[in-house]
Amino acid sequence: MSFHNDFDEDSGVISEINMTPLVDVMLVLLIIFMITVPVLTHSIPLELPQVSHQPSQTKPDTVTLAITADGSVYWNRDKLSRTELAQRLQQAALQTPQPTFQLKGDRAVAYEHVVSTLAAVQQAGITQLGFLTEPGA
Repeated sequence: MSFHNDFDEDSGVISEINMTPLVDVMLVLLIIFMITVPVLTHSIPLELPQVSHQPSQTKPDTVTLAITADGSVYWNRDKLSRTELAQRLQQAALQTPQPTFQLKGDRAVAYEHVVSTLAAVQQAGITQLGFLTEPGA
């Protein structure tokens, strides 16, 4: 007795991919993106503030006051006497904005020279003074 089965005659495996579900999913995604993109690019009319084309406030100059071991004072690279220093400090105090001063002293300078320079800066009315140091070895 022989049993006849449809599978016996067609013993090959179907190796084709069914593209219909893939195409359906892609079409649904395309429709969703076509609907949502115009909503995402919707713009709101705004009146933004206008900016003036004036440059920002000028940055103050930086002046380095250096005191050497013998007590001489240098304004950047110019050597000054104590009276010239006082005059320049008073002129700088009148500027708007005032320059920023940086004080650096030689390691061997006497403390009295540093204190007299600080006093001259304070008497002139300078408001910004910093100390420059070098990291220790």
